[in-house]
Amino acid sequence: MRLDAMKPAPGSRRPPKRVGRGPGSGLGKTSGKGHKGARARAGYVDKPGFEGGQMPMQRRLPKRGFSNFSRVAYQVVNLRDLERFEAGSVVDGDALKSKGLVSGRLPIKILAKGKLGRGLTVRANAFSESAKQAIEAAGGKTEVVAFRPGDQRAVSGGQA
Repeated sequence: MRLDAMKPAPGSRRPPKRVGRGPGSGLGKTSGKGHKGARARAGYVDKPGFEGGQMPMQRRLPKRGFSNFSRVAYQVVNLRDLERFEAGSVVDGDALKSKGLVSGRLPIKILAKGKLGRGLTVRANAFSESAKQAIEAAGGKTEVVAFRPGDQRAVSGGQA
């Protein structure tokens, strides 16, 4: 097959409409755009959600609930995830990121799902009370690190 010999499938291409060529063509005068109105004008673009003047869906449906602007979204790490680390090691944002447990963009919270059987020094932005107790019961230490948005050093526990 040669590129210069390729042709579209029969019937798949139609000649373009030739508008504004007199009343005999069927597309003269208003050229198929009706009389006046936005759609008859040049440059008309349908806005997203516009339903031809009918009350649009986003205004017909009732508003529900609310979004708390001061909510803090944490990346959750469970105690069972901390079993991947060697006993006595320091677990901070960089260590969690290297194991693929967090992305490094949001603050980190340690929760108490699962068991921890080794002593670790865990640095995170928040701990649940039961997670803190479980880490200390296993012979580890918890350190709360302040989170400053956009500052990766705060997540990794490094010195500012």
